[in-house]
Amino acid sequence: MTVSGRDRLTLHQPYSHNATVARCIARIRPYHPAMETKGATIVITGAASGIGRAMAQRFSADGAGRVVIVDVDGDGADAVAAELGARAEVLDVTDEAAVVELIERTESAFGAIDLWCGNAGVGANGGVELDNDTWNANWNVNVMAHVIAARHLVPRWIERGGGHLLLTASAAGLLTNLGTAPYAVTKHGCVALAEWLAITYAEQGIRVSCLCPQGVRTPMTEADGELAIEVVKAMGMIEPSQVADAVAAGLANDDFLILPHPEVAFYEQRRAGDRQRWLTGMQKLQASLTSPR
Repeated sequence: MTVSGRDRLTLHQPYSHNATVARCIARIRPYHPAMETKGATIVITGAASGIGRAMAQRFSADGAGRVVIVDVDGDGADAVAAELGARAEVLDVTDEAAVVELIERTESAFGAIDLWCGNAGVGANGGVELDNDTWNANWNVNVMAHVIAARHLVPRWIERGGGHLLLTASAAGLLTNLGTAPYAVTKHGCVALAEWLAITYAEQGIRVSCLCPQGVRTPMTEADGELAIEVVKAMGMIEPSQVADAVAAGLANDDFLILPHPEVAFYEQRRAGDRQRWLTGMQKLQASLTSPR
């Protein structure tokens, strides 16, 4: 794009100092109402336990029209569905054909999906020494599953004039997570994807939220002695129900970034403001957790 005259933008100028950019943003920013879960058709992946189960419980309590409990753990999904009077589905979120079938089956039974919560996630302890299969497994679940869901939901939502996508990332996607490179790297990818989707499809009525909790008591954080788990335990753990409460509030406020641990916003600001100081602090934290006592 070429611009000239008084509308020319200098790339080194901060946006806050550029009146032209501010006017453009104010002019094109679309308005769409916040997500209303009451009466909505909601699909939640990774919903057999932990955060996904808590979200299903909260949405059901708030009067959701239909909640679909999705997980690779069929027995777990059945149990949650029975508890809530919901529908259970067994799904590998990395299987694109199966995802399409689930979307079509859900919409045939209940009508348009209003909210898709991509909550399934995996992790792996270790770093670059881990084999490619481990890295690919984290990439496929933590990033590509969201790409697949968006690929098939966004066109439907554009045609209908709206829809909401909630991606469960992690505070690790804004900061890092000691002891688990695949998790930290792929959760950064999840956040980046959520940002891109939010920017790209806002004018078509697509809303996107990115959930970034820190330590939560779930099956993923039950192990002892692993560096990645000890870090989040040291920072303080909360219950899945507290995360679900934060999600409900964030959706009602039409928030992009949902932070059940508000202090994560401060940590991210410190990281961006002085990266070297942040790295030094994280190095000291790692040393304190791994050095012989």
